[in-house]
Amino acid sequence: MQAARLADGRLHLHHGPIDVVLRGWGRDAALAEQAALVRFPAILPELVGELALLRQPLGAMPEGPVARRMHAACAPFAARGLFITPMAAVAGAVADYLLATMRAAAPGLTRAFVNDGGDIAVFAAPGESLAIGLALDPRLASFDGALRLRGGDGVGGIATSGRHGRSFSMGIADAVTVLARDAATADAAATLIANAVDIDSPAIARAPACSLDPDSDLGARLVTTDVGKLNPADIATALDAGAATAAGFLRDGLIIAAALRLASASRILGRPFALETPA
Repeated sequence: MQAARLADGRLHLHHGPIDVVLRGWGRDAALAEQAALVRFPAILPELVGELALLRQPLGAMPEGPVARRMHAACAPFAARGLFITPMAAVAGAVADYLLATMRAAAPGLTRAFVNDGGDIAVFAAPGESLAIGLALDPRLASFDGALRLRGGDGVGGIATSGRHGRSFSMGIADAVTVLARDAATADAAATLIANAVDIDSPAIARAPACSLDPDSDLGARLVTTDVGKLNPADIATALDAGAATAAGFLRDGLIIAAALRLASASRILGRPFALETPA
């Protein structure tokens, strides 16, 4: 496990595949960050201890605090008949757990965030706000703008999924960003919406997930390895399929908003994504 204070004051925690940047503001912010630092080293061993269960479709409730958050976040989607394993929410659940740890240690926090590889748990007290940078194309090392979240607006998590992310995708979305009440739910929803942005086309190359990673929780399911040039009609059809899935999640109260991006086209559902222009 490695920990370092970045030049801008954020705390960077790294352990195996878990890569977190966090910060708190307000009374006892230092105490909150110390609590996260103390708890962080145990997260990966706890997850590894239940990995066989977490890579399977939802079944028995796991025991670890992060694993239980993963299971709880995925359960409403599994109840809809969708294929999902708790691993779909792992990054968001880690972020949620660390943020909860920080808030428990320092009730006087006014703002805080935990960013686990782009899946972010956020908190802002009434009257406070946080600006979260968003990139419509995750392949570019730049932000298109900032989404300002305000205390009391109900958003506790932001997550992005797509074929350019760290995990495999069964769809072709460049990026799907979701706002939800917590990061684990946003993580699971973004994964499923990104999977749904899809179309049959000879321009799309796929391979069994297990042929790329024998330990993948997706097994022999086909994942996208490349997307060639698509015509505008195909892009629209794929985005409409993803938007239909997102609309169902919105209707059931599982998410607050979603932004879907493929090539030069996009769909936005739910709360408007009003981006502040970068300085």
